[in-house]
Amino acid sequence: MDGIYESPDLDALAALDRRVQDDLAALNYPPKSWIPPTEKPDGGEALDVVIIGGGMGGLAACFALFRVGIRNLRILDRGEKHLEGPWVTYARMETLRSPKQLLGPASGLPSLTFRAWYTALYGEAAWERLDKIPRAIWMDYLIWYRHTLSLPVENRVAVDSVSPEGGLLRLALSGDGTEDRNIWTRRVVLATGREGLGAPILPDFIAMMPRARWAHSSEAIDFAALRGKRVVVIGAGASAVENAAEALEAGASEVRLLARRDAMPQINKMMGIGSPGLVAGFPALSDEWRWRYLHYNNVAQTPPPRGSTLRVSRHANGYFHFGVTIDQVEEKADGLILTTTKGRRLETDFIILGTGFDTDPHRQPVIEPYADNILQWRDRYTPPPGLEDEGLASFPYLNSDFSFKERNVGQTPWVERIHCFNYGSKMTLGNVSGDIPAISDGAAWLAREIAARFYSEDIEHHWQYLQDYDTPELRGDEWTPSDLPDSTLDGES
Repeated sequence: MDGIYESPDLDALAALDRRVQDDLAALNYPPKSWIPPTEKPDGGEALDVVIIGGGMGGLAACFALFRVGIRNLRILDRGEKHLEGPWVTYARMETLRSPKQLLGPASGLPSLTFRAWYTALYGEAAWERLDKIPRAIWMDYLIWYRHTLSLPVENRVAVDSVSPEGGLLRLALSGDGTEDRNIWTRRVVLATGREGLGAPILPDFIAMMPRARWAHSSEAIDFAALRGKRVVVIGAGASAVENAAEALEAGASEVRLLARRDAMPQINKMMGIGSPGLVAGFPALSDEWRWRYLHYNNVAQTPPPRGSTLRVSRHANGYFHFGVTIDQVEEKADGLILTTTKGRRLETDFIILGTGFDTDPHRQPVIEPYADNILQWRDRYTPPPGLEDEGLASFPYLNSDFSFKERNVGQTPWVERIHCFNYGSKMTLGNVSGDIPAISDGAAWLAREIAARFYSEDIEHHWQYLQDYDTPELRGDEWTPSDLPDSTLDGES
């Protein structure tokens, strides 16, 4: 890829920015605000929506809400500016898995696509040469998307809890990016990404290990400190392979990937069947069919990207081991000794867990106090023998607007005003809020549903507005009234 990014055309990018604004104006963006103000408990106006998370999902959700006239909102992100999401933090792949042609968060506007941005900066020839999108370049695109659309992300603001108060939701905030410690809103959108409704999966043997000897792939890892060290990576999925490659490239003396599975999966089933039909049709399927689809995909497993795998295998000191499960860990003065369930022993210095995240409302701190009353798939569906899957059972069972349902109706009614626009929606509504391919579809769907809920909740206001509306369309001078002619029907005397 040498030479592709050497001379960005900033004038062409400025022209694209103007084109975006022209396109938005042609679409009558932004529409007028139509939601009546709501007073918060301490006086003043409450927000209509707070979006937690300023990464790709939060940006797409915000733009979609703006497009339906919902503008009284804030986007809060705990990370530093331009470090939102995984792309330049804990993601360690060289390029995205998604094909470069996918529309991502462009919301149907050609001028907002990655292709439009990339070709403006580097030209059509560079686009033709581009194979996969480097992840840092994708982050640059998201930064441009955020700024050209003037999306109001507030950084270094953490949401510690969401609780009901006065018919609203009160968010307790911390962080040096805001002076507010409490804000009130009618609805909350959890746009918190892949790990947004769960926590890192940690195998049981980790309890035997000192904390300095291991890290999860989602954490900051000092790869330079692994130079000359022996490293074991648990897992053989994308995050495991990418972290193994980073360790090898940093100079680790050896890196061994240990996988429980007997062989490396080679076919990405869900990517292969992606279509507008799947996006639109998955939520309409029965519980049985949705479970069958995702259980099948779990069993088949998703392979790591080809490029990431080659980053490991090009090193003679990178090893793939299959059918290996750790049973015991013992610390020695010069490292760790791992014992497998088959009695084999392996010495290493450091372990990286490429074990992914679970998905469970109980693992999300901001809603943990009432997570017991959030409906999960285990409460609604019992799979037939042979299709049991605890990972799927813990997903939330959502409403059509991405909001949580109550397990015991009436006990915590406010959970239906918290919208799970992250990976946790996948089981109920499909993969429309966590990954690049269908994020615009999911955001538009979320915005329409929230708009519908607001209109219904405020129906008395809108009914009164209908009756009070008195702006004439006709002035009264457009016609002259006349009488019917004084005549009789034929044949009458």
